[in-house]
Amino acid sequence: MTNPSPWRATVLTLFPEMFPGPLGVSLAGRALASGLWQLEARDIRASATDRHRSVDDTPAGGGPGMVLRADVLAAAIDAAQIGPERPRLLMSPRGRPLTQARVVELAQGPGPLIVCGRFEGVDQRVIDGRGLEEVSIGDYVLSGGEIAALALIDACVRLLPGVMGKEASGTEESFSDGLLEYPQYTRPQLFEGTPIPEILTSGDHAKVEAWRRAQSETLTAARRPDLWAQVPTHIPNRAGRQKTPKSKTDG
Repeated sequence: MTNPSPWRATVLTLFPEMFPGPLGVSLAGRALASGLWQLEARDIRASATDRHRSVDDTPAGGGPGMVLRADVLAAAIDAAQIGPERPRLLMSPRGRPLTQARVVELAQGPGPLIVCGRFEGVDQRVIDGRGLEEVSIGDYVLSGGEIAALALIDACVRLLPGVMGKEASGTEESFSDGLLEYPQYTRPQLFEGTPIPEILTSGDHAKVEAWRRAQSETLTAARRPDLWAQVPTHIPNRAGRQKTPKSKTDG
Protein backbone atom coordinates (compact mmCIF):
# COMPACT_ATOMS: atom_id res chain seq x y z
CA MET A 1 0.00 0.00 0.00
CA THR A 2 1.40 3.39 -1.01
CA ASN A 3 0.36 6.47 0.92
CA PRO A 4 -0.16 9.71 -1.07
CA SER A 5 1.65 11.64 1.66
CA PRO A 6 4.26 10.70 4.31
CA TRP A 7 3.12 8.69 7.31
CA ARG A 8 2.39 11.14 10.13
CA ALA A 9 2.22 10.82 13.90
CA THR A 10 0.42 13.58 15.80
CA VAL A 11 1.08 13.42 19.54
CA LEU A 12 -0.96 15.25 22.18
CA THR A 13 1.07 15.62 25.37
CA LEU A 14 1.76 17.87 28.32
CA PHE A 15 5.47 17.50 27.56
CA PRO A 16 6.02 18.15 23.83
CA GLU A 17 9.73 18.66 24.53
CA MET A 18 9.99 14.88 24.96
CA PHE A 19 9.62 14.52 21.18
CA PRO A 20 11.25 13.46 18.95
CA GLY A 21 13.62 12.22 21.68
CA PRO A 22 15.04 8.84 20.61
CA LEU A 23 12.97 9.05 17.42
CA GLY A 24 15.37 11.74 16.25
CA VAL A 25 18.35 9.38 15.96
CA SER A 26 19.29 6.17 14.14
CA LEU A 27 16.92 4.77 11.50
CA ALA A 28 13.85 6.70 12.65
CA GLY A 29 15.80 9.95 12.90
CA ARG A 30 17.31 9.64 9.44
CA ALA A 31 13.92 8.79 7.99
CA LEU A 32 12.37 11.78 9.78
CA ALA A 33 15.06 14.13 8.46
CA SER A 34 14.62 12.82 4.92
CA GLY A 35 10.84 13.22 4.98
CA LEU A 36 9.85 9.55 4.95
CA TRP A 37 7.58 10.29 7.91
CA GLN A 38 6.43 13.31 9.91
CA LEU A 39 6.01 14.03 13.60
CA GLU A 40 3.93 16.72 15.28
CA ALA A 41 3.95 17.12 19.07
CA ARG A 42 1.13 19.36 20.35
CA ASP A 43 0.83 20.74 23.87
CA ILE A 44 -2.47 19.80 25.52
CA ARG A 45 -2.05 22.74 27.88
CA ALA A 46 -2.43 25.14 24.96
CA SER A 47 -6.15 24.28 24.98
CA ALA A 48 -6.67 25.24 28.64
CA THR A 49 -8.93 28.27 29.08
CA ASP A 50 -8.25 29.60 32.59
CA ARG A 51 -5.38 31.88 33.58
CA HIS A 52 -3.63 29.03 35.39
CA ARG A 53 -3.79 26.83 32.24
CA SER A 54 -5.35 24.03 34.28
CA VAL A 55 -5.66 20.65 32.58
CA ASP A 56 -6.75 18.40 35.45
CA ASP A 57 -9.08 18.20 38.42
CA THR A 58 -9.91 15.89 41.32
CA PRO A 59 -11.65 12.56 40.58
CA ALA A 60 -15.44 12.57 40.78
CA GLY A 61 -16.43 10.35 43.69
CA GLY A 62 -13.17 10.96 45.50
CA GLY A 63 -9.85 9.18 45.47
CA PRO A 64 -6.18 10.02 45.06
CA GLY A 65 -4.53 11.94 42.27
CA MET A 66 -5.96 14.04 39.48
CA VAL A 67 -7.82 13.34 36.22
CA LEU A 68 -7.21 14.96 32.85
CA ARG A 69 -10.25 17.11 32.06
CA ALA A 70 -12.57 16.16 29.21
CA ASP A 71 -13.15 19.71 27.98
CA VAL A 72 -9.45 20.56 27.73
CA LEU A 73 -8.43 17.30 26.04
CA ALA A 74 -11.41 17.40 23.66
CA ALA A 75 -10.43 20.92 22.62
CA ALA A 76 -6.84 19.76 22.03
CA ILE A 77 -8.03 16.86 19.89
CA ASP A 78 -10.34 19.10 17.87
CA ALA A 79 -7.58 21.68 17.36
CA ALA A 80 -5.36 18.99 15.80
CA GLN A 81 -7.92 18.69 12.95
CA ILE A 82 -7.44 14.98 12.45
CA GLY A 83 -9.33 13.44 9.55
CA PRO A 84 -11.63 10.44 10.10
CA GLU A 85 -9.21 8.15 8.25
CA ARG A 86 -6.58 8.52 10.98
CA PRO A 87 -6.82 6.32 14.12
CA ARG A 88 -7.17 8.08 17.45
CA LEU A 89 -5.18 6.29 20.13
CA LEU A 90 -4.87 6.77 23.89
CA MET A 91 -1.85 5.18 25.52
CA SER A 92 -3.29 3.49 28.60
CA PRO A 93 -2.35 0.49 30.81
CA ARG A 94 -5.96 -0.68 30.60
CA GLY A 95 -5.97 -0.68 26.80
CA ARG A 96 -5.75 -3.63 24.44
CA PRO A 97 -2.17 -4.94 24.21
CA LEU A 98 -0.24 -3.60 21.24
CA THR A 99 0.63 -6.44 18.88
CA GLN A 100 2.84 -6.65 15.81
CA ALA A 101 -0.29 -7.20 13.71
CA ARG A 102 -1.75 -3.91 14.96
CA VAL A 103 1.57 -2.16 14.35
CA VAL A 104 1.51 -3.37 10.74
CA GLU A 105 -2.02 -2.00 10.32
CA LEU A 106 -1.02 1.37 11.74
CA ALA A 107 2.12 1.53 9.59
CA GLN A 108 0.10 0.86 6.44
CA GLY A 109 -2.29 3.71 7.19
CA PRO A 110 -1.82 7.50 7.15
CA GLY A 111 -0.58 7.60 10.75
CA PRO A 112 -2.37 8.02 14.10
CA LEU A 113 -3.20 10.73 16.56
CA ILE A 114 -1.76 9.60 19.90
CA VAL A 115 -2.95 11.00 23.22
CA CYS A 116 -0.49 10.70 26.10
CA GLY A 117 -2.32 10.46 29.41
CA ARG A 118 -1.03 11.69 32.75
CA PHE A 119 -2.14 11.70 36.38
CA GLU A 120 -4.75 9.08 37.36
CA GLY A 121 -6.22 8.89 33.89
CA VAL A 122 -8.48 10.64 31.41
CA ASP A 123 -12.14 11.60 31.80
CA GLN A 124 -14.13 8.75 30.23
CA ARG A 125 -16.41 11.17 28.41
CA VAL A 126 -13.67 12.39 26.09
CA ILE A 127 -12.57 8.79 25.42
CA ASP A 128 -16.11 7.97 24.33
CA GLY A 129 -16.90 11.30 22.70
CA ARG A 130 -13.77 11.45 20.55
CA GLY A 131 -13.56 7.74 19.79
CA LEU A 132 -10.19 7.08 21.41
CA GLU A 133 -8.82 3.54 21.08
CA GLU A 134 -7.00 2.63 24.29
CA VAL A 135 -3.67 0.88 23.66
CA SER A 136 -1.28 -0.70 26.17
CA ILE A 137 2.38 -1.63 25.66
CA GLY A 138 2.48 -3.90 28.72
CA ASP A 139 1.08 -4.80 32.10
CA TYR A 140 2.79 -2.07 34.08
CA VAL A 141 2.21 1.59 34.85
CA LEU A 142 4.33 4.47 33.55
CA SER A 143 4.27 8.06 34.78
CA GLY A 144 2.72 9.09 31.47
CA GLY A 145 1.93 7.95 27.97
CA GLU A 146 4.91 9.59 26.28
CA ILE A 147 7.32 6.66 26.57
CA ALA A 148 4.59 4.31 25.36
CA ALA A 149 3.90 6.62 22.40
CA LEU A 150 7.59 6.67 21.50
CA ALA A 151 7.61 2.87 21.48
CA LEU A 152 4.50 2.64 19.31
CA ILE A 153 5.79 5.19 16.81
CA ASP A 154 9.18 3.50 16.56
CA ALA A 155 7.53 0.12 15.93
CA CYS A 156 5.53 1.66 13.06
CA VAL A 157 8.26 3.81 11.52
CA ARG A 158 10.71 0.94 11.09
CA LEU A 159 8.14 -0.78 8.83
CA LEU A 160 7.69 2.19 6.50
CA PRO A 161 9.10 1.74 2.97
CA GLY A 162 12.68 2.93 2.72
CA VAL A 163 13.39 3.08 6.47
CA MET A 164 15.18 -0.24 6.98
CA GLY A 165 18.10 -1.22 4.80
CA LYS A 166 16.81 -4.71 3.99
CA GLU A 167 13.11 -5.45 3.58
CA ALA A 168 13.71 -8.95 5.01
CA SER A 169 14.64 -7.32 8.32
CA GLY A 170 11.00 -6.48 8.84
CA THR A 171 9.66 -9.94 8.12
CA GLU A 172 12.10 -12.40 9.70
CA GLU A 173 11.86 -11.27 13.32
CA SER A 174 9.88 -11.81 16.51
CA PHE A 175 6.09 -12.01 16.11
CA SER A 176 6.19 -11.94 12.29
CA ASP A 177 4.71 -15.46 12.26
CA GLY A 178 3.37 -15.58 15.80
CA LEU A 179 6.64 -16.84 17.30
CA LEU A 180 9.61 -15.27 19.05
CA GLU A 181 12.73 -14.81 16.96
CA TYR A 182 15.39 -17.49 16.88
CA PRO A 183 18.87 -16.85 18.41
CA GLN A 184 21.30 -14.84 16.29
CA TYR A 185 25.06 -15.34 15.90
CA THR A 186 27.92 -13.61 14.08
CA ARG A 187 31.73 -13.52 14.15
CA PRO A 188 33.96 -14.39 15.87
CA GLN A 189 33.48 -18.08 15.18
CA LEU A 190 34.61 -18.91 18.73
CA PHE A 191 33.67 -16.70 21.69
CA GLU A 192 34.86 -17.59 25.22
CA GLY A 193 35.01 -21.24 24.25
CA THR A 194 31.55 -21.34 22.63
CA PRO A 195 31.35 -21.75 18.84
CA ILE A 196 28.62 -20.68 16.48
CA PRO A 197 26.22 -23.66 16.05
CA GLU A 198 27.67 -25.78 13.29
CA ILE A 199 24.43 -25.97 11.34
CA LEU A 200 24.49 -22.20 10.74
CA THR A 201 27.79 -22.45 8.91
CA SER A 202 26.89 -25.62 6.98
CA GLY A 203 25.60 -23.82 3.91
CA ASP A 204 22.47 -26.01 3.92
CA HIS A 205 19.70 -23.42 3.80
CA ALA A 206 16.88 -25.91 4.37
CA LYS A 207 18.52 -27.22 7.54
CA VAL A 208 19.23 -23.68 8.73
CA GLU A 209 15.60 -22.72 8.22
CA ALA A 210 14.38 -25.82 10.07
CA TRP A 211 16.81 -25.17 12.94
CA ARG A 212 15.66 -21.56 13.26
CA ARG A 213 12.01 -22.58 13.26
CA ALA A 214 12.63 -25.19 15.97
CA GLN A 215 14.53 -22.64 18.06
CA SER A 216 11.68 -20.13 17.69
CA GLU A 217 9.16 -22.72 18.81
CA THR A 218 11.22 -23.75 21.82
CA LEU A 219 11.71 -20.15 22.96
CA THR A 220 8.07 -19.26 22.44
CA ALA A 221 6.79 -22.29 24.36
CA ALA A 222 9.13 -21.55 27.26
CA ARG A 223 8.85 -17.77 27.48
CA ARG A 224 5.47 -16.91 25.98
CA PRO A 225 2.95 -19.71 26.54
CA ASP A 226 0.19 -17.23 25.63
CA LEU A 227 1.60 -16.96 22.10
CA TRP A 228 2.43 -20.66 21.90
CA ALA A 229 -1.17 -21.56 22.71
CA GLN A 230 -2.27 -19.77 19.52
CA VAL A 231 0.02 -21.74 17.19
CA PRO A 232 -2.11 -24.21 15.16
CA THR A 233 -1.74 -27.76 16.49
CA HIS A 234 -2.74 -29.57 13.33
CA ILE A 235 -0.25 -28.07 10.84
CA PRO A 236 3.27 -29.57 10.76
CA ASN A 237 5.86 -26.81 10.77
CA ARG A 238 8.94 -26.52 8.62
CA ALA A 239 11.01 -28.22 11.31
CA GLY A 240 9.05 -31.41 10.64
CA ARG A 241 7.34 -31.73 13.99
CA GLN A 242 4.02 -30.70 15.42
CA LYS A 243 3.16 -28.56 18.39
CA THR A 244 2.33 -30.70 21.41
CA PRO A 245 -0.89 -29.61 23.15
CA LYS A 246 -0.45 -28.51 26.74
CA SER A 247 -1.93 -30.69 29.46
CA LYS A 248 -4.06 -29.26 32.23
CA THR A 249 -1.10 -29.52 34.59
CA ASP A 250 1.29 -27.54 32.39
CA GLY A 251 2.33 -24.08 33.67
